[in-house]
Amino acid sequence: MARRRTLMTALSASLVFGLAACGSDDGGSTGGGGGGGGEAAGKIGVILPDTESSPRWESFDRPLLEAAFDEAGIEYEIDNAQGDAQRMATIADQMITSGVTVLAIVNLDNASGAQIQERAAEQGVATIDYDRLTLGGSAEYYVSFDNAQVGRLQGQGLADCLGDVTANIAFLNGSPDDSNATLFSEGAHEVLDEIDTYTNVAEQAVPGWDPVEATTIFEQMYTQTGGDIQGVYAANDTLANAAIQTLARNNQTIPVTGQDASLEGLQNILAGRQCMTVFKPASQEANALAELAIALSNGEEDPGILNGEVEDTEGDRTVQSVLLDPISITRENVSEVTEDGQVEAADLCTGEYAAACTELGIQ
Repeated sequence: MARRRTLMTALSASLVFGLAACGSDDGGSTGGGGGGGGEAAGKIGVILPDTESSPRWESFDRPLLEAAFDEAGIEYEIDNAQGDAQRMATIADQMITSGVTVLAIVNLDNASGAQIQERAAEQGVATIDYDRLTLGGSAEYYVSFDNAQVGRLQGQGLADCLGDVTANIAFLNGSPDDSNATLFSEGAHEVLDEIDTYTNVAEQAVPGWDPVEATTIFEQMYTQTGGDIQGVYAANDTLANAAIQTLARNNQTIPVTGQDASLEGLQNILAGRQCMTVFKPASQEANALAELAIALSNGEEDPGILNGEVEDTEGDRTVQSVLLDPISITRENVSEVTEDGQVEAADLCTGEYAAACTELGIQ
């Protein structure tokens, strides 16, 4: 862990770009244009996944990457697949044709991501898995947070909120075709399964992280258990809110986990509707991707930023990685997110949440 914290500190010192530039984007498929004047010989392509699974992709990752690439004076294109695997494949083909030498993707599923990487490899394009590992793919590098640790933090957070009691737990897992979701769930089970007073009474994955489907799934869980649920492992804040809304309709408030430290998730925490979330600073991840991609575009064969390996269990291989440390967020340290700038205090501390912000010194 110490090595990763050192890495994050170095990244923050060397590649911090003001979040004031991180206004919302319309999430369209318009690609970015690179700045000139740098010495990099290559061109970088980045394909973001959608605008639905998290607001971070357009509000944070895109502007942070653009700022980093502009600063380096390197040519680049950034586009968004809008949740469509065929659209992502088309964008990738266009980027490869346009001459990218480094291609980073946030895959929508393992199969389509692997096909993109295979085509890129045929053209001699270096590939990076960003945030989500493509199982069975061929990316040479992976940049993400330690996703098993994300799950452990969620599991421990739920245990801390429940305490030493007898409790039935429902697991609302992320999309089954997202390798991160698998790691989150495994990490949470690693913690929660060891507590013999907790019983797993329902568990299901939510295809595409879809909040509407999450609501349907959790309502079914609630009905099938007769409402006898004392805690909910929800893989991210969007799924957490789906569970929270169902619980509210049944006049219940119980511990629910989350992830992403989204505005909605943080407000649910301030209001006591959500137990915790996990903060993965987009600035750290985007800056790590930018540093690695720029190094590769400059022809560096051994980028110094790499700090670990992950297993591609379907491809029977290890992938050189940059792994960052996630942060557990409860009511007591919500300010870490606003101080980072990923959520603005002015947006968080409105209406019913203002008093909690004042109490916690968030401003």
